[in-house]
Amino acid sequence: MARKKHEIKSIRPDVPVYPIGVAARLLSVHPRTLRIYENEGLIKPYHVGSRRMFSENDIKWIGCIRSMIHKDGISIPGIKKLLEIAPCWEISDCSAEECESCQAKVDRAAPRIPHKAGDEDAARKAKEADRDKRRRTVVHKKKHQSSG
Repeated sequence: MARKKHEIKSIRPDVPVYPIGVAARLLSVHPRTLRIYENEGLIKPYHVGSRRMFSENDIKWIGCIRSMIHKDGISIPGIKKLLEIAPCWEISDCSAEECESCQAKVDRAAPRIPHKAGDEDAARKAKEADRDKRRRTVVHKKKHQSSG
């Protein structure tokens, strides 16, 4: 009697599957470094009980953080301040193609479009308008690059 073959599905990049030790090895860092990033508010790993679990997107974002620290010379407090002002792809100078395909985007910046302070609905709408404006800019840049 033949065994039934099970279909193996690929894991989505946002599913946390790596414990802290594996994530640290993938990034060539000590697990303490990841705990520091978490304590500083740069990353938010998923917690299963007391265990930290990381997704592929988390790994990619931590790689960007490491690049900003070691290649660009930006301190952790500097990265935190910059993230309040601009989304990650503007800080790390990602190309339009990288930005469009990246699923590890971090956008904690306050909306740039004026809105009533304290009104969460207005802030959400302003943030959406910001995203729409950036998308139009990316599309315009792509058209300009291809026609140039």
